Formats: sequence, C-alpha cells, structure tokens
Amino acid sequence: MKAITAFGSAILVVLALLQPLFAADDPLLPKIPPAAGDKCVRPTDEMRVNHMKYILHQRDLTMHKGIRTEQFSLKKCINCHVMPNADGSYPSVKTKEHFCAACHQYAAVRIDCFECHVDKPESAFATNETDQVNPDGH
Repeated sequence: MKAITAFGSAILVVLALLQPLFAADDPLLPKIPPAAGDKCVRPTDEMRVNHMKYILHQRDLTMHKGIRTEQFSLKKCINCHVMPNADGSYPSVKTKEHFCAACHQYAAVRIDCFECHVDKPESAFATNETDQVNPDGH
C-alpha cells in the first residue's frame, strides 16, 4: 500500500512540474513576432511552407535574368517582419527575437541569407539630418 501511495505521489509531483508546459499557448512552438503589415504576399500557411522557394526564385530572376520585382524581395520581407525590441533596437538574426531566426532556430535550419543581406529593416538605418554630427563642424 505504501508503494502505491509513493508512486501516486511521484506522479502528482511530475504532473505539477509539467503543468506550466500545458498552461501556456503552444509553449514548445517558437514565438513568432508580429509583422508591420496587415497581410503578407501569400497566405500565412503557404508562406511557412514555401517562403524559401519564393525567395530563391526571386534571387534567380534577379541574379540570372536581371529581373528585379518586389513581390518576394527579401528586403521587403525584412522591412515588414523585423520589428524593433521594446528598447527601440532591432534584433539580430542571431537571436530568437528576429522574425527569421524564431522559426529557423526552432527547426534547426541554418540560413545564409544574411551573410550578404542586411538582417534589419531600412528604418533601422534611417537618420534625421539634424541628428548627424559632422567632423570639425562641417
């Protein structure tokens, strides 16, 4: 009887420790940051599966045929999907807060897009001319 009680107690302890995993919304899935736009160029489910095909197709059109469009432009994706942190800084693709890294780290996928491309939106580099300091007052 004591063995059954001890086993039952052990089960309750394990369930109590696992409870936070079941209380949160899909705690094992990556937390995908929200995008700036209302709608993506394709439905979300389709983009999750096929985004790399679209990006590679865009790359091939641009690099091999000189055709540059914006529909599947990596720059456009970054401008919409990479949002600033609470402190106003932008996440690096090396952190899970970055839109691309959120899923790619979860899926153990290594991407090389950002060895050449910038991982931050254009707004991260926007400056106000009055904020610029020129050397020697020029």
